[in-house]
Amino acid sequence: MSWHTYRKQINVKCDQGAAEVLTHSCRPFCEYICFYFKFYSQGAVMSLQWTAVATFLYAEVFAVLLLCVPFISPKRWSKFFKSRLVSVITTYGNTAFIVIICILVFLLIDAFREVRKYSVSEKVDLSNNPVAIEHIHMKLFRAQRNEYIAGFALLLCLLLRRLATLLSQQATLMASNEAFKKQAEGANDAAKKYMEENEKLQEKLREVGVELPEVGGKAKGGVEEDKKNLTEEVRKLKDELDATKKALQKSDSDVKAMKKQAGNLTAEYDRLLEEHGRLQAKCDSQQDKKSD
Repeated sequence: MSWHTYRKQINVKCDQGAAEVLTHSCRPFCEYICFYFKFYSQGAVMSLQWTAVATFLYAEVFAVLLLCVPFISPKRWSKFFKSRLVSVITTYGNTAFIVIICILVFLLIDAFREVRKYSVSEKVDLSNNPVAIEHIHMKLFRAQRNEYIAGFALLLCLLLRRLATLLSQQATLMASNEAFKKQAEGANDAAKKYMEENEKLQEKLREVGVELPEVGGKAKGGVEEDKKNLTEEVRKLKDELDATKKALQKSDSDVKAMKKQAGNLTAEYDRLLEEHGRLQAKCDSQQDKKSD
């Protein structure tokens, strides 16, 4: 045997060994690919309810990404949330939200039950029935997919509601912050204006010759004493006001009594005047008779 013939035989043996090693190492991947295509070829298309849930999940992902866009301010979202269309939707939104949550929870529980149901392949030896293993794996894969879809749809539904609430609250806080800022700026401008007027008045008083006490010249004890004096003075003024009210009430009652007494005197005077007139007429008639 020549050297070239011996070398060719060795190369052929090496190529066969390498092919066996490659086939053995790629076997799990090939089995997974075959299972994947077989899974979809056997009708692994989602049912109607899971198609609807997956579509709802995609819509939720799009809405969350849209709410997280940085160049749309919370004020615009607040205006959008307060629009007529959204107001009409939110009128019945709470009931719809509760119904959707209940449906997603029910589907999640059902998917979890399916996962527990088809996880039996880990406990039962099905090595003698590869068809059953593939069928169980297919069902398990479908149940796990449904579980993830329902779980993420439920999570994003709660997340969307929370994001909308936080954006509305942030817009309200920003509006109140701007209002407080404008109010503080107005108060600051007014304080500066009053300080300038006060300085002008102090300059005019100094020009006239009036001495003004320096600001902050009084001690803390003097301030407390002034406070007590003012409190005492206010109390005295209140007492005087109460006494004046009582005196006024007494004067009103006296005036009413005098008015009543004056009315009685007037009536008595009128009665006496009438009686005097009658007596005078009687006397005049008697004198006329005597003269006759």
